Amino acid sequence: MSKLGNLGARLHHGEIGYDFVKNRKIWYGVSILITITAIVGLAVRGLHMGIEFQGGAVFTTPKNMSVSVATAEEYAEDASGHDAIVQKLGDGTMRIQVAGIDTKTSDKIKDTLAEDFKVDAEQINAELVGPSWGEQIANKAWQGLGIFMILVVIYLAIAFEWRMALAAFVALIHDITITVGIYALVGFEVTPGTVIGLLTILGYSLYDTVVVFDSLKEQTKDITKQTRWTYSEIANRSINSTLVRSINTTVVALLPVAGLLFIGGGVLGAGMLNDISLSLFVGLAAGAYSSIFIATPLVADLKELEPSMKSLKKRVMAKRAQGGDADEPQAAAATGDYDDEPEDAAPAVVGPRSQPASRTRGRGRPSGKRR
Repeated sequence: MSKLGNLGARLHHGEIGYDFVKNRKIWYGVSILITITAIVGLAVRGLHMGIEFQGGAVFTTPKNMSVSVATAEEYAEDASGHDAIVQKLGDGTMRIQVAGIDTKTSDKIKDTLAEDFKVDAEQINAELVGPSWGEQIANKAWQGLGIFMILVVIYLAIAFEWRMALAAFVALIHDITITVGIYALVGFEVTPGTVIGLLTILGYSLYDTVVVFDSLKEQTKDITKQTRWTYSEIANRSINSTLVRSINTTVVALLPVAGLLFIGGGVLGAGMLNDISLSLFVGLAAGAYSSIFIATPLVADLKELEPSMKSLKKRVMAKRAQGGDADEPQAAAATGDYDDEPEDAAPAVVGPRSQPASRTRGRGRPSGKRR
């Protein structure tokens, strides 16, 4: 743990670093590939909409029946003539979902299942679900998503600038697309729990992004008054300085969600936990990735299009060409070693840094007490 803490401190102070922004084309390519895979999965397999969105009936069997899930699914499909979804719950009961049936059909299916399971029909609980309820939930979810996106873009544009707002918006779309695509590929049901999970990950996705943006905003004050490094290099330093914090918060958030997904949903068989935890797990991981590899590099690309940033880059390149050592400026931008600024350089403060002790302090002063 002490080594990890030392690593975080060295990253924060700029003693070490990885050039994320320089390799941004690789990250863009990886994200495009993952997004295309998610879209193809969504187009080919489609979303497996839960009964709340389609309408139908839910049958709950008695506890500890000596019937397997596969057998129960076969019984339900034969009795209804529709596809059935069977889940074994943690208390030993089975939840059987059959979409697209009415009340009369539900009663017949209930009687048939009672005969197949060799139990009294009164022991099987049947509930009808109308599709209008799920449609209302879907509409409210879309409205909430739209309002959230608009408010986020407005806030980030005011608090930071429109380029950061645009980059954050792209990162959010990236995270949602990947999460929905994973749902299509895995084949999990889309339930109201899924909608709740998707809306929840939006805040988590923005958290790391805003942390990096805040650091970037602080470190780029009066950036045009210096000629040591470009906007992209400072953006890279911002990522490195917040990297360990982002990783720590993501891991801490993923651990309980993984417990819900693999233990609560997989071992205990709680279907609703699967719906919520899968969207949270995928969304948290995608959000951490996009804040580091997508949002900040995209801001750097957009800022480098500004005339002032282009002019700054030319001046930085010209100064480096005169400096002799071409590798030294890049190392300074990655490590935060800013203490070699020439005396005639324009004063600038780009991020927090320690001022070196003057090398001429005390020279020419005689030892002993002053006279």
